[in-house]
Amino acid sequence: MPATTATSRSTPPSLLEPVGAEGLQRLNFAALGTKCAVQFVAADLAQRTAFAQNAECWVRAFEAKFTRFRSDSLVGRINAAAGRAWVEVDAEMELMLDLCESLFAMTQGVLDPTALPLLRLWDYKAEHPRLPSAAELAAARRLVGWRRVQRRAGAVFLPEEGMALDFGGFGKEYAVDMIAQLAADYGIADVLVDFGHDVRVLGKPPGRPCWHLGLEDPLQPGVAKGSLGVTGKGVASSGDYLRSFVFEGRRYGHIIDPRTGMPVDHGVRQVTVVADTCLQAGVLSTTAFVLGQQEGLPYIQAFPGAEGLMRTAEAEAQTRGFFNYVVNA
Repeated sequence: MPATTATSRSTPPSLLEPVGAEGLQRLNFAALGTKCAVQFVAADLAQRTAFAQNAECWVRAFEAKFTRFRSDSLVGRINAAAGRAWVEVDAEMELMLDLCESLFAMTQGVLDPTALPLLRLWDYKAEHPRLPSAAELAAARRLVGWRRVQRRAGAVFLPEEGMALDFGGFGKEYAVDMIAQLAADYGIADVLVDFGHDVRVLGKPPGRPCWHLGLEDPLQPGVAKGSLGVTGKGVASSGDYLRSFVFEGRRYGHIIDPRTGMPVDHGVRQVTVVADTCLQAGVLSTTAFVLGQQEGLPYIQAFPGAEGLMRTAEAEAQTRGFFNYVVNA
């Protein structure tokens, strides 16, 4: 378990509530830019209270340390020092940077933690979105490249001003897995952790053989199109149907291919992956989404224990074993 800590704080009673009988509890809070929900079975009051408080505290401390949206976070300080100075880091940041290295290699550069200059350029949240010029795009691309990040024991350096780290491509999924592990550490065997629809489940809810998760229809956001039955797995979906902007009649999604600097636009609307952990599922779904129809599903299929579903506006395709999780097609 990472060493992230936070000052002691009490979870407001309204955030932790029973859900039916047999000890099923639900913890709700907002963090990591999304809605966080944890359902778990714990009949003992002290056990469920301690887990709920420490789960939320861990997530908030993790966010405060690794978010790019706060200048006082460690990531914020590293980014502010780009091109100027080395920044001292602790063992936990070293672990995160090692993870960046592994994921960059695993995805063949599709997941690049230095892609923030491109994300800022293609700002789908802007009040008046626009397309970047060729010069702006070229300038941003020059700032992107994980291989340029310099590291030594206990310190990291971004060698050019304007370079920046962003753990948004995997941080939320990593946190989901850590909270599932925290539940296990507290002796909680049945838990569903859902942070913005990035999910990890252990065990099962009372009276059921597995946890049921809805599959959102990318053509009708908010409407389920089937569901999955899972236990002991992570589930994540990637798509650009919710976060995008339209310019001169053309839609531009929020998922950027750092290899080209452009938003992904090849007809795929959604990729859903079931894997052993939420981190694996999230990385595989995003990578497959970027790779597209021809390369995406084989990429998922090649990963041990992973299965996936890819949807376009006209059709859908799945890996060989995905049907094992489908409850209602």
